[in-house]
Amino acid sequence: MTDVFDPSHKDAHEQVVFCADAHSGLRAIIAIHNTALGPALGGTRFYPYESEQAALADVLNLSRGMAYKNALAGLDHGGGKAVIIGDPSRDKSEALLRAYGRFIESLGGRYITACDVGTYSEDMDVVARESRHVTGRTLAQGGAGDSSILTAFGVFQGMRASAERVWGTPSLLGRRVGVEGVGKVGHRLVELLREDGAEVVICDVSEQAVERVRQRRPEVEVVADAEALTTADIDVFAPCALGGALDDDTVARLRAKVVCGAANNQLAHPGVEKQLAERGILYAPDYVVNSGGVIQVADEIRGFDMERARAKAARIYDTTLKIFEIAADEGVPPAVAADRLAERRMSEVGRIRAIWLGH
Repeated sequence: MTDVFDPSHKDAHEQVVFCADAHSGLRAIIAIHNTALGPALGGTRFYPYESEQAALADVLNLSRGMAYKNALAGLDHGGGKAVIIGDPSRDKSEALLRAYGRFIESLGGRYITACDVGTYSEDMDVVARESRHVTGRTLAQGGAGDSSILTAFGVFQGMRASAERVWGTPSLLGRRVGVEGVGKVGHRLVELLREDGAEVVICDVSEQAVERVRQRRPEVEVVADAEALTTADIDVFAPCALGGALDDDTVARLRAKVVCGAANNQLAHPGVEKQLAERGILYAPDYVVNSGGVIQVADEIRGFDMERARAKAARIYDTTLKIFEIAADEGVPPAVAADRLAERRMSEVGRIRAIWLGH
């Protein structure tokens, strides 16, 4: 397990909070990776983890990813994340969400929460009844609504930048894109791809999710599973399900020239980014291209404006191109270049916080 308290390790965290409320059944962990750029911002994942250890490992990994994502998105926020252990279809209740909100409020604004896997804008409305430090609420409550809208838009911008780098044009017209996972984000990405003229192949463990796409886009091809998708004749592979999609076996059989998707923590272990580079596959770092959602909910904090948030998410195209250029100049994989750029901003801007303001 990652050593949470080792300050010499890049995965060291500022604060990890365990939250429990026996009456509502709440079991949650909030992890704050760092607040170098400002209060930590990241969503709440509601998931039936096999163990508390698995939940802890996930929240530590996800919160670190949020620190880097927020840095490269140009936000004045550090990285944080939370997990609630349980089956959201069975265990989620008003009492549990409000109890969770009380714990968030107790942190005094060091952590701002939002939606993630298993939680929705309507849930954030409930959490917000107990805490001021909540974003991603419904439009009816003055919030930004469903953050999957700009998450998908941002991934599409990253994919356009990848196409520009590989094929010399930012269009996906005529390209064959394989989308793994057509849930909240994936089905919106399919729409953007079809509007741009791409051919789309999909897979998902949920028949309901697949059927939703087929009803709107009957021309979309469906394959049985992720293995069938990654061995298919595709130009772009878009992992949009849970993390760890890119392991040794997947990279070895992958036929795509580009990997660009919405899933967090796509690289199963360190070194996968090098395997991709060695095979001539361009990898658009996940936390760069999927930052549209956090850009959307961060905008809500100052009073949400969709056009302003969309304009900021459109810059993901430029950021992705910049990372590819740095990677080429420095002879490193794009994932390494992205980390360096994020760490530079956290260090340089974070240092400014040491200037004493006199109050």
